[in-house]
Amino acid sequence: MDISIEPDGADLQQSIDSLVRAGGGTLLLQPGRHITGPIRLFSGVTLSIGLGATLEFVPDYELYAGNSVSVIAEGSDRAYIVAQEAHDVAIVGDGKILASGAAFSTGFDQTVGTYTPSEKRPRVLVFEDCSKIRLEGFVIEDSPMWTVHLVRCRDVIVESITVLNNRQLPNTDGIVIDSCAKVAVRGVVIKTADDGVCLKTSRSDKGIARCEEIEVSDCHVESNSCALKIGTESFGDIRHVAFTRCEVHDSNRALGIFSRDGGAIEDIAFSDIDIDCHETPDGFWGSGEPLTITQLDRRPETPAGVVSNVRIENVTGNCQGPINLFAERSGGITGMSLSNIKLTIEEGSLGTARQYDLRPTSADLSPPKDHEGRGNAWLRGADGKIVGLVDYPAGMPALFAHNIAELTFENIEIQRPEPLPNGWNTETLCIE
Repeated sequence: MDISIEPDGADLQQSIDSLVRAGGGTLLLQPGRHITGPIRLFSGVTLSIGLGATLEFVPDYELYAGNSVSVIAEGSDRAYIVAQEAHDVAIVGDGKILASGAAFSTGFDQTVGTYTPSEKRPRVLVFEDCSKIRLEGFVIEDSPMWTVHLVRCRDVIVESITVLNNRQLPNTDGIVIDSCAKVAVRGVVIKTADDGVCLKTSRSDKGIARCEEIEVSDCHVESNSCALKIGTESFGDIRHVAFTRCEVHDSNRALGIFSRDGGAIEDIAFSDIDIDCHETPDGFWGSGEPLTITQLDRRPETPAGVVSNVRIENVTGNCQGPINLFAERSGGITGMSLSNIKLTIEEGSLGTARQYDLRPTSADLSPPKDHEGRGNAWLRGADGKIVGLVDYPAGMPALFAHNIAELTFENIEIQRPEPLPNGWNTETLCIE
């Protein structure tokens, strides 16, 4: 059964419910504006946003109370579009979802160069405990918070969608793959302030699950945080992951793995990736690094899991920060290989790349009273310095490695300015 909707026509949820009663089908949005409140999708339903159609959500957080989800993220427990325990669900088409992110900001913070987000913001799309999901072709603009969040889903294809968010609104991650299995992300374009494609294993009242068999390929990502990322939520294991043939342009960090919780992170590959990274103000996590892998406890009761068997190969491009590999404990990161790496490190205008960044730390969970800022974002102590930033010993090298076991290199070429700028380490490799 198919239902075609003219602009500002029938109630969208009512039409979806009619499809469900008929055993499934497609809801097609015709060209024009479709203004709506919460949408809930069910098994066998396809939402098709036709070319020239815009799906616009009313920017009122309380309106979406009925679209609550199990994983609370940045204080948010709801989304514009939700599907739970459903199968054979799709959102397709060449139209747009307009998400009204500008309505969820309380002003601009000049000190860190970002908008200050509202306390409560909805995600755009959350699928929980679903299988056989397809997201294809459409554009999402101006998300208030995480844009696409897949939670405990299986057999998912995300192909040729575009995410265009405000580059200065925090927590607007493009695609978050959380505790899922068998997910393929292909040919996606993401431009956002926060992480581009991010893998997590969050905890919720439904427990903790693994994230495994994930493939991200042929994507173009522009991010003011980390373009292709694993962590920081890592309560369950994350394994068998491949990022291949991607472009990371006009970004802060390019590639990253961040172990902070109890799950192991293993069998990870980043390959055939072109990067362009630049410094950002100190309020942003990291600053211009092509690769960052850190393992750090933030909860005394849950030591951070070991990161092992990571392969970085065929990575080329320009950056303003060094490769940073940091384990809090000896052997916390083990079995790392870097091969066919060709990078040019240039001096940035801000100087923020001269420190390595260990955020998020335990301070982000319980910010001290004498500190300014926002937990899980940036905290500035009484001394005016950002918590979690540490000076590189003897200046900024091309590669910094601390407590890394079984680290191997093959065909590494890193060019730096001559003469070296002030504050740069004369040693190319700094291995502790």
